[in-house]
Amino acid sequence: MKEFYRFLVKIGIDPLAFFYFLKGIPSFISDYLKFKRLLVDKKEFPIGTIYPLMMNKYSNSGTMKGAYFHHDLWVARDIYNSKPIRHVDIGSRIDGFVAHVAIFREIEVFDIRMQTSKVKNIVFKQADFMQLPSDLISYCDSISSLNAIEHFGLGRYGDPIDPYGHLKGIENITSMLKPGGIFYFSVPQGKQRIEFNAHRVFNLSYLLKVLDKNFIVESFSYIDDKGDLNENVELIDEKINNNYGCNFGYAIFKLKKRIV
Repeated sequence: MKEFYRFLVKIGIDPLAFFYFLKGIPSFISDYLKFKRLLVDKKEFPIGTIYPLMMNKYSNSGTMKGAYFHHDLWVARDIYNSKPIRHVDIGSRIDGFVAHVAIFREIEVFDIRMQTSKVKNIVFKQADFMQLPSDLISYCDSISSLNAIEHFGLGRYGDPIDPYGHLKGIENITSMLKPGGIFYFSVPQGKQRIEFNAHRVFNLSYLLKVLDKNFIVESFSYIDDKGDLNENVELIDEKINNNYGCNFGYAIFKLKKRIV
């Protein structure tokens, strides 16, 4: 049922929003008529286009759940404490994580899509990270990619189709990072699958095998299917094998590049 609901939302149909719209009609009409009756000077502040927003009345006062809320804050806080010389981001959310970091330091942002806006402390560069320019090798001592690698090679953002795009992305990020540098990395975690062309979902055991060649896990946290953060969790084989009970959660790694 949840999968079907997610599918409907992705194609622009939100049954829950429609339900609340219908539920809110009586109170909206009542509130509107009362407001008009109480508005004395209609010339000073005239009522314009009617713009009903029914869902806000029945929802929480904002969202403090989910991947973007939790890992954006967690990683930004750790970068603040770590104070790297040069921090680079690959494809993370601009109006979340990148904005958090830009409050207290400069951050270089790479994305396959263009960006025309200019904001203090955000240095934007357009690049396809399935192909790493030679001048970016050993470029930085700190790098992040939050909920981005799962998209590489699926064409969602105009990137070339490549079933192994996620592996190329990790390989190129590894090359970009200096030995001993820190990689903040998050992707969806659960039963391994591709939901084309939205994203991949990764088995935790698969991720650890891919990362082990070049990285030491400094910390592991995850966001469960309810959207809650489980911070600094011990990696135990039994729980790794069932992805800590997640079907569509998010793994968050703080990784240190091995010094050869």
